[in-house]
Amino acid sequence: MIMQKLREFMYGRYGTDMFSLALIIAGFALNTLYVFTRSRLLYFISLVAYGYALYRTLSKNIPARQKENQKFMAFWYKIKNWWTGLSADFEERKTYKHFKCPSCGQKIRIPRGRGKVEIRCPKCSNRFVKKV
Repeated sequence: MIMQKLREFMYGRYGTDMFSLALIIAGFALNTLYVFTRSRLLYFISLVAYGYALYRTLSKNIPARQKENQKFMAFWYKIKNWWTGLSADFEERKTYKHFKCPSCGQKIRIPRGRGKVEIRCPKCSNRFVKKV
């Protein structure tokens, strides 16, 4: 009975997505910080995050919410890819040394223990010398 009423109420509404979930998590984190710092600004911002997540969930303007979520996901994937690359570099730090090409910025991985080597960038063919 209650579930049926909830389904009827949510019919035609956007519901939750990754952006709404991120807003809820951010609100929870800010609320936790508020408990330790007693900063009213953190508490207010956490309430705004919760309110906006609720607004997005109950919104009937589905194309606008999808567009917002798409922008958030593009931003999130940039952060996620950056973090993945950083953690991969950290795991390989004992066996490889990572360099950036001075002309194009391409990341190049060279095995450690080779001494001074001349590195040729695979992207732009620029040559530079580094100690590995």
